[in-house]
Amino acid sequence: MFHALLDALDDPRALIYGIGNVGRQDDGLGWAFVDRIEQRSDRPAARLVRGYQLQLEDADLVSRASRVLFVDATKKTSVRCFSLYRPTPRLDVSFTTHALSIPTVLATSLSCFGVLPEVTVLAVRGYEWELQTGLTDRAAANLAAALAYTAYLCSMRTQPIREPA
Repeated sequence: MFHALLDALDDPRALIYGIGNVGRQDDGLGWAFVDRIEQRSDRPAARLVRGYQLQLEDADLVSRASRVLFVDATKKTSVRCFSLYRPTPRLDVSFTTHALSIPTVLATSLSCFGVLPEVTVLAVRGYEWELQTGLTDRAAANLAAALAYTAYLCSMRTQPIREPA
């Protein structure tokens, strides 16, 4: 199931970044993705990172990568199961907060370091965000579907290029 995705990220300069908080139910989807990869005997050479939220320092981390896959939970009701897309670098309001958006991290990497690696976002639909560990059954099913579909896309060398609304 993971094989094609792992092949695409089997590079020590690649980065798989799981965003979330495992103590808030489905917000832990990004970390769960990284956990599943770590459990594999044939895990990719990509650097695996978990973060609660993106920080300014992550622009430096991203600038050193050849390819980045961000995995995060989404509350967007327009996302039925998951969404795989390429984000556009742009500074937004998050630039002035304690947590940055993925587009702001990319814009900062480009502005400060002159580097913008190939970046893909896997946004997996979550449903519950209470102070509790463990994914809901629906979110776990979405993660399984997202992993299977991501592997398929990578095997076809096809990537969606637009961010969903």
